[in-house]
Amino acid sequence: MNVNGLRAAARKGFVGWLAATEADVVCLQETRAERAQLAREVVAPDGWHVVLAPAAATGRAGVALYTRGRPEAVRVGFGAAEFDEAGRYVEADLGRVSVASLYLPSGEVGTARQAEKERFMDAFLPYLVRRRAEVEAEGRELVVCGDWNIAHREADLKNWRNNRKNSGFLPEERAWLSRVFDEAGYVDVVRALLPDREGPYSWWSYRGRAFDNDAGWRIDYQVATPGAAGAAKEARVERAAAHDLRWSDHAPVTVAYAW
Repeated sequence: MNVNGLRAAARKGFVGWLAATEADVVCLQETRAERAQLAREVVAPDGWHVVLAPAAATGRAGVALYTRGRPEAVRVGFGAAEFDEAGRYVEADLGRVSVASLYLPSGEVGTARQAEKERFMDAFLPYLVRRRAEVEAEGRELVVCGDWNIAHREADLKNWRNNRKNSGFLPEERAWLSRVFDEAGYVDVVRALLPDREGPYSWWSYRGRAFDNDAGWRIDYQVATPGAAGAAKEARVERAAAHDLRWSDHAPVTVAYAW
């Protein structure tokens, strides 16, 4: 779940959602907060172990993991000097599965932000290849949950024709995500479970009536090693019942696994 600022999300409904969820692991992106800025019910809620990985740049990015069980190990970053303190990636070992929260940079065509996104993608794919080999050699699995900021297929955004030259649906970005699946061998878990439908979308602009018209993008994914994907039984996007009940411009993407 991209919370679009954890302090704001906590005021709008995140705390209540967390208290009600049956999830064993919750992955957050774009937290944009240091531990000292957050209330106790956010950084130390009953029944949860919380790992925060804020960005070194105040007020930017930030990822977090909330886990029912205590992680056996935690890794912040993925070995790329430019991004290891950027609040973009945190990974925890939990028994036979490692779970990561990813916030891939958003871009804007023709700007430094797009160049940063491309550098991140170039560094991250080799890590995914290496990490899959490591976990599978140990008889374990990896699930990378997060805001990948790329809609992979036409079925993954409502107005795809008008976005072919925009960041998030550029041919080269989509091709890179295809490499994650085809070359690195990961599985888009939600699409594997829901192969023949539009969406389900996970982000809607705050502009206009995008949410009311379900004119959204599917950019939040659970990307898993094949063994983990094979254990996935159900997927859903927890779309708010109404615009004014949203606590972010994203919605939680929830998958049930039967290990």
